[in-house]
Amino acid sequence: MKLLEDYNCYLTIERAMSQNTVASYCSDVGLFLETLDLRPEHVSPEDITGYLSSRSDLSKRSQARVLSSLKSFFDWLVVEGLIKDNPCDRVDAPKLGRYLPEVLSVQEVEAIIDVSDTSSWLGCRDRALVEVLYGCGLRVSEAVGLRISMIYFEEGFVRIIGKGNKERLVPLGDMAADAIRAYLDVRPLPADAASSDMLFLNRYGKPLSRVTAFKTVKAMALLAGVRKEISPHTFRHSFATHLIENGADLRIVQEMLGHENVTTTEIYTHIDTSTWHSSILSHHPRQTPASQTFHSH
Repeated sequence: MKLLEDYNCYLTIERAMSQNTVASYCSDVGLFLETLDLRPEHVSPEDITGYLSSRSDLSKRSQARVLSSLKSFFDWLVVEGLIKDNPCDRVDAPKLGRYLPEVLSVQEVEAIIDVSDTSSWLGCRDRALVEVLYGCGLRVSEAVGLRISMIYFEEGFVRIIGKGNKERLVPLGDMAADAIRAYLDVRPLPADAASSDMLFLNRYGKPLSRVTAFKTVKAMALLAGVRKEISPHTFRHSFATHLIENGADLRIVQEMLGHENVTTTEIYTHIDTSTWHSSILSHHPRQTPASQTFHSH
């Protein structure tokens, strides 16, 4: 569909969105238009509400994401002069509870790092990958896209190209730096010139994919006996939570994570709060039922 191709170009070039985000937006919009079999200018707010409620396969969070994709698409049509109003403006977003991501304890992170078999180059790579995810708080796309030329060992930082091509510098701790060095010593020869500067390679000498990174950390967590729902992002969440628990300034954590808005970073103060909240309540004298506290004489 020509309209979707134009929209794809707009997101990629004008909005400078990542390939993954563009693919997700276009797939949401494409499926919507295909299901309703309507021309975009004929779509009403009721059509959108009906479509979202028909998608019982989606969680509220996913429904909110689809609505956000549609809103962006119709906004673009308004700007292009193809429609007058955005039908999404009169659609209420699904009510979401505050999403608190899974967080690992420091001990669990260490256990996962320690399962890597550093007698093989793959084990050294996997250890370095988790050290970078946790030690630098990177998104999985940033970790697999990390180039050797972006690592400054002497100065102790890595240069990251994040969402929307925004650049940031992230401190590189000794443990992560040591793990990267140990891996570079045994890193296989890259398959081609395009792969030569990529830090993380797969067994064929090509850049490591996000999917392989997901599978790798899940397998390591299983080996370490960590039964939480793990993804590469879990290490980013844990990194931020541990920093805030140890008194790091919210704005500094925001910069390190590359969050555009500090409210996104504030979620980690909620995780921290929820841990001390349960700890206080479990030790509070007014939390025990009266029958257990007072014995009748």
